[in-house]
Amino acid sequence: MENHTTSKVRLGDFDASIGLDRGASKLKEIGWYFVKMLFFLTSFPFPNSLKKLLLKLFGAQIGCGVVIKPRVNIHMPWKLSIGNDVWIGEEAFLLNFEQLTIGHNVCVSQRAFLCCGNHDYRVPSMPYRNGPITLMDGCWIGAGSFVAPNVTVGTDTIVTAHSVVTKSLESNGVYSGNPIIYIKPRWK
Repeated sequence: MENHTTSKVRLGDFDASIGLDRGASKLKEIGWYFVKMLFFLTSFPFPNSLKKLLLKLFGAQIGCGVVIKPRVNIHMPWKLSIGNDVWIGEEAFLLNFEQLTIGHNVCVSQRAFLCCGNHDYRVPSMPYRNGPITLMDGCWIGAGSFVAPNVTVGTDTIVTAHSVVTKSLESNGVYSGNPIIYIKPRWK
C-alpha cells in the first residue's frame, strides 16, 4: 500500500559547507584525488613505500611496516594517523571526514568501510553528523564490516566479517553481527 503524504526532506537545502571542516585547501583536495586515482584506486600493486610517501606528502602520519593493498579508498589523508605494522586490505574504504586513528598491529580487512561521515536524518536538510573513529592497538576489523562515526574499537578486539559497529567496543572482545553483539573474550 502506497503512502501519499508529502515528504519533509529538503535535500535541496543541504549545504556541504556546514558541519564539515575539510581541513585542506581545494587545490590540495584536487591534487589528492588525482594521486588517489593513479596510485590507490588502481589494482596495480604499487610499492607500499611509494603509497606511504604519497600519504605523508598529503599530511598523513604513517608508521613503519604499513601494508596498503590495491584499491584502497582514503578520503582525506591529512585526517589519518596509522601506527606501525598495520595491514589495510583490498577495497577498504576510509571515509575519514574526521580524524581516523589506527593503532599499531591493526588489520583492516578487505572491503571494510570505516565511515567518519553521516547525516542527521532528524533535520529536513540532513546536515552532517560526523565523528572520529579510533582503532586501538591489536584490533582486527573483519572483511566487509562497517564502522560508524564516534566509535572506538578497543585494544585486541575482533570485529568479525560483515559486522556493523555503531557503538564503541571494549578491549579484548570478539564481536559479531548486525546489530553487533559480544561473543567472547579474545584472550583468556
